[in-house]
Amino acid sequence: MRTLALTAALLTALTGLTAAPAPARAAPRWVRTCTAPVGADTATCDALRVVKPVAAADGDAGYGPAELRAAYGLPADGGEGATIAVVDAYDHPRAEADLDVYRRHYGLPACTSDTGCFRKTDQRGGTRLPRGNTAWAGETALDLAMVSAIAPRARILLVEADSAAVGNLGAAVNTAVALGARYVSISWGTTENANAADYDSRYFDHPGVVIAAASGDSGYGVNFPASSPHTVAVGGTTLRPDGSARGWSETAWTTGPDEGAGSGCSGRLPKPAWQTDPGCDYRTVADVAAVADPATGVAVYQSYGGNGWYTYGGTSAAAPVIAAAYALAGPPPADSRPASFPYRHPAALHDVTTGPTPVDCTPAYLCTAGPGYDGPTGLGTPNGVAAFRAP
Repeated sequence: MRTLALTAALLTALTGLTAAPAPARAAPRWVRTCTAPVGADTATCDALRVVKPVAAADGDAGYGPAELRAAYGLPADGGEGATIAVVDAYDHPRAEADLDVYRRHYGLPACTSDTGCFRKTDQRGGTRLPRGNTAWAGETALDLAMVSAIAPRARILLVEADSAAVGNLGAAVNTAVALGARYVSISWGTTENANAADYDSRYFDHPGVVIAAASGDSGYGVNFPASSPHTVAVGGTTLRPDGSARGWSETAWTTGPDEGAGSGCSGRLPKPAWQTDPGCDYRTVADVAAVADPATGVAVYQSYGGNGWYTYGGTSAAAPVIAAAYALAGPPPADSRPASFPYRHPAALHDVTTGPTPVDCTPAYLCTAGPGYDGPTGLGTPNGVAAFRAP
């Protein structure tokens, strides 16, 4: 477990003694794993990898499964019977091996192709995998780790698109659903453009399927497919242990005017019936949120494009957490719209009410956390699984 989880407040509560102040530490620095899209119909991944300080060799530099489940009140051994799909671009040739290292380190049950728990396919459901890409491999490693952390008994389906073109990634989403996944994690996106409605109807309109889409890491402004009314748009938070009854506190994740959880009002896609916020006539982003700030990031093992343990953040971490939380709640009805479920159970979420505000927007809730619904964190973060069940 990471050292951050044992705070001075917890030490005081446990021992009755005043803990010595921790030595000052340099603020972490991180890089975007994937480069910016080369075109309007090309996606980029939303993974952020901490590069300084260097990650610890044993994985203790980021939150592990026990800490994430404790922060969100989730069961320790859930996911039995569920298939969660991770959809990313390009091949991570060591995905299964890296996942095995992660799961062994944290005492999670094995999930391999030999046992039938893990399966990797191309975007057509076959074995002609795309070429490797070390940048996207970091995204894949992060997604697989977070699904494992939250739903360790679930089966995992990794579908690798031929490229980062939205058409290829969308085809991979369709394949994931066709192969039986009821929960799909999408940690990538692109600027919303005139093709968004067509892509939405072709690739993301799957009743009875959870498609959790990262809202992006560039602050105020919407990305597609998080802006699709058929996805669960996932914003991001800064998550820290504290002395409260919950044991954790969260604020909206915003590092600067161009870095933080994506949020805002779509300019092209319709508002779903379950959204009632008054300041956006179209689809509003986000719906819910989870940890995303790399300064309070998660532990990931990566050997392709990396050489061991790293701390990762970005809404890329939040999206698979939410996809897996839905899997813990049980399968959605076949004709349902799972994005609507949290709006029926808002009290079953941790409302995130504060966070820095480096930009101005109108109305302010689109870019600023506050009580109730807001753009950066939606309705809030998991507090158990009740918010993700069908009404």
